[in-house]
Amino acid sequence: MTLHYRALPDFTGVDLNPMPANYALQDWSQRPTVSASPGDANPAELLPALAGDYAETGKRVLDVVLASVALLLAAPVLALLAALLWIEGGNPFYTQERLGRHGRHFRMYKLRSMVPDASARLVEYLDRDPAMRAEWDLTQKLKRDPRITPLGRLLRKTSMDELPQLLNVLKGDMSLVGPRPMLPQQMAIYAHPPAYLGLRPGITGLWQVTARNEDSFALRAAIDLRYAERVSLWGDLKIMVATVRSILRATGY
Repeated sequence: MTLHYRALPDFTGVDLNPMPANYALQDWSQRPTVSASPGDANPAELLPALAGDYAETGKRVLDVVLASVALLLAAPVLALLAALLWIEGGNPFYTQERLGRHGRHFRMYKLRSMVPDASARLVEYLDRDPAMRAEWDLTQKLKRDPRITPLGRLLRKTSMDELPQLLNVLKGDMSLVGPRPMLPQQMAIYAHPPAYLGLRPGITGLWQVTARNEDSFALRAAIDLRYAERVSLWGDLKIMVATVRSILRATGY
């Protein structure tokens, strides 16, 4: 099985082409199976980079320093956007349960970009439209999601809907760079649990600056594995710079 044998843009110095789906699966098949339960196994035993000084300590120090500065600078913009969203349709903030490091559940913060009853409407749309259902099953996202409001679409294109996640970083739920936070039920279709459970999920990450919005959930899992195998300060700094480029190109949806 192969997802794509095309060259992904390489902003980070990590070799990502070609990206066959069985690259990671073949390697992982030689390792013990790890479930999503918090105490079942230590991901660092399977991925030694997660036990390094940077992954254990330096990454958290960098998160606290940079997130504090970023939140201070972003506060006026965040206040303005919250006011506009309130005028557009009520509560400007949205929280959702996500799966974090060691399997811990947490509430992820976002600026609301959808209509208030988005979850109920998703079920309705997917039941009614087989093509939309197929897209959701493949990517866990919709490129033309009818639930997104006009202001919400702008927020998503510029990734400003994720500004409140700086609070998640300061709380220790998330990191600035890491695997994208997933819904608890998505772990059942995620190929490499230790690559996710061994790190705090990130506001940005290797997937966002390579295959962002273009490929399947399975490819996202394979890219997360590569990040977990090679996590480093230099790699995180490169991903942050690449993230700024992605935001300026307004490639979100």
